[in-house]
Amino acid sequence: MVEIQESVRSRTVYILQTGSKDVNNSIMELLVMAYACKTSSARNIIGVIPYLPYSKQSKMRKRGCIVSKLLAKMMCKAGLTHIITMDLHQKEIQGFFDCPVDNLRASPFLLNYIVEQIPDYRNSVIVAKDPASCKRATSYAERLRVGIAVIHGEAKTRFDDDYEDADEDGDDGRTSPPPLPARQQGRLHSSVSMSSFMERSEPGAEPGPVTAAAAAAAALRRGRPRLRSAASVCFGEVDPSRIMSVGVTGVPMQAAKEKPPISVVGDVGGRIAIMVDDMIDDVRSFVAAAEMLKERGAYKIYVMATHGLLSADAPRLIEESAIDEVVVTNTVPHDVQKIHCHKIKTVDVSILLSEAIRRLHNKESLSYLFRNITMED
Repeated sequence: MVEIQESVRSRTVYILQTGSKDVNNSIMELLVMAYACKTSSARNIIGVIPYLPYSKQSKMRKRGCIVSKLLAKMMCKAGLTHIITMDLHQKEIQGFFDCPVDNLRASPFLLNYIVEQIPDYRNSVIVAKDPASCKRATSYAERLRVGIAVIHGEAKTRFDDDYEDADEDGDDGRTSPPPLPARQQGRLHSSVSMSSFMERSEPGAEPGPVTAAAAAAAALRRGRPRLRSAASVCFGEVDPSRIMSVGVTGVPMQAAKEKPPISVVGDVGGRIAIMVDDMIDDVRSFVAAAEMLKERGAYKIYVMATHGLLSADAPRLIEESAIDEVVVTNTVPHDVQKIHCHKIKTVDVSILLSEAIRRLHNKESLSYLFRNITMED
């Protein structure tokens, strides 16, 4: 329940809310507060959401849905007229909203941390944790004038194997459409037999099979209602197993993709390895990549990310891994995680958000905040 204690009529309201561990409550708090301002006749309602929840669910997967699209519609329907966020997982998420979206970047702060806090950063190499992160890693490397390396493949875990086995055992759609129940097949065949028997019992009728079209025409001439439509009678004369196989044999079957074992493309021996990504949540892939980099001769390993979700037992895994330091911004609260892991460092980006609010409120241009910023950042 939200009750606004002062008048907001014809005012511009800024609501600050970010995704947290209790993500669904965070979303509902934002929506209810925005709707309360809307029904109180606020002129503009601007949501400042440093980390947009559900931003990873921006693609269709099997019979799922695009949750970020649903969330965007809910926010606009609740009354938000403008969104300020930071480092969306996919830049195309901005198109889900029916209102303007300013997607700020945290890369200048992380680059500044590398230059000021990492000694001998000239001897570093920017590492893309997977091929999908190559553009971001390339952008960092070009600004720092250092090399780049790419980690290809994945480390197989027990969880992944169980997931693949469960997917293979499930229904893959091969038997679509499903076979008819035996009871329904019996009714179809009995209707065909009955119509044939009725036609044969007419005076002067010759014995023998009667087609479905002839049976329907004869029933209409006699003025009697048909037991079945012509299509259903015709369907009853065909073996359902033949209908299920139509078209399936002509579809080319693709072999399932299988990623190779994890490997490093590029020279990291005797260098500082800096892995960059937009968010760090499940750290198992980062831990596996760090072990591979350590084997290839990297003597120090950093992980840079904008959003430090660090869910489940991520702090413990980081503390026990070969990673020397995890640098994240304060878009997501992670004070509890820092207590359990001293390797987590925080970069403050509040000045960027406050400057965006100031420029927006004074009707100034925000292009200065995107100076020398590319889509790959």
